[in-house]
Amino acid sequence: MTAPVLLREPDEVLVGFTVALRAAGVGVTQDRTRSYLDAVRIVGLADRAATRMAGRSTLCASREDLERHDRLFDEWFSRDTAEPTLRPRGVQQRPGVGLLPDDQAAGAGSEVDDDPLRAAASAAEVLRHRDVATLDPTERALLARLFASLRVRLPVRSTSRRSPHRRGAVDVSRTLRASLRRMGEPARIHHRRRATRARRVVLLVDVSGSMGGYADALLRLAHRIAQAGPGVETFTLGTRLTRITPPLRLRDADRAIAAAGGVVPDWSGGTRLGETLRAFLDRHGQRGLARGAVVVIFSDGWERGDPRLLGEQVERLHRLAHRVVWVNPHRGKDGYAPLQQGIVAVLPHVDHFVAGHSLATFAELVEVLADA
Repeated sequence: MTAPVLLREPDEVLVGFTVALRAAGVGVTQDRTRSYLDAVRIVGLADRAATRMAGRSTLCASREDLERHDRLFDEWFSRDTAEPTLRPRGVQQRPGVGLLPDDQAAGAGSEVDDDPLRAAASAAEVLRHRDVATLDPTERALLARLFASLRVRLPVRSTSRRSPHRRGAVDVSRTLRASLRRMGEPARIHHRRRATRARRVVLLVDVSGSMGGYADALLRLAHRIAQAGPGVETFTLGTRLTRITPPLRLRDADRAIAAAGGVVPDWSGGTRLGETLRAFLDRHGQRGLARGAVVVIFSDGWERGDPRLLGEQVERLHRLAHRVVWVNPHRGKDGYAPLQQGIVAVLPHVDHFVAGHSLATFAELVEVLADA
């Protein structure tokens, strides 16, 4: 006799979806979650479109929230079920097994996981710490969807202009004008402080042969950062310098990566970091692109040219930029030591030397970028 199929309560799956939304940057509060559950009960579980609209109406407060909601809705819930609250995507339903992630269901036999949401979350958490160069195509596809969980904040700088604020120096002009409007009676004291604006960010991604296993993930990270604001410029480094800023402005990550691949002529080629960095500084950096910017270089430091030239160009870059961050995919691995001649040459001239081989290290890099 076939064992009954075990399903989670719909509310548990819906609440799990709100947790995923919060991780993706949507400001989901307890009140919004409660309103979402009430709205879904009203529209009914069988109507997928109505369930989606219930989430858009109760959980989202901006256009960016709507985009994140729609993307995660399709990722979280299966497309092939009439009741979207019963089965999250990436989870298989089998007789006698209940809901298990694909990799666990394959060898689970008749065992039942009494908490499939926790199992799916655990699998995703394990994937966050995996070296992206070791992932198979299925895991890479899942990792590509997890990039939506990265909350990117661009660094900011103070400007000479001042703007109204709750605290700060007294804004004498506004305070006096407010008093005059009240016929000289005392009015609320207004304050102001220096305004801020996003600091320019320049991403230099090594696409040589030694970085082949990381190129796709690093470009997806660059796309995620580029979507955070207009002041992000992206170049690839290899045997030549290539600007890929326009392709990475496309909203869809897969289309952006494909478009970038069409304009980069030296994928998986050699490495002449010193020469390409000199080309960047001569054509763009010295003329203003790198001045006061946060420059992030993604490279393992393998240099076929003269490492002294590489060190000289990074020193030159450091004099122009606000911060120089070097991201090495081998930095976070056990037993790694910065012994390559290229890395030894650049380390005295970088402000941050960080790891970049997994989604977890990408999240740490995003924090370093925000605080730069």
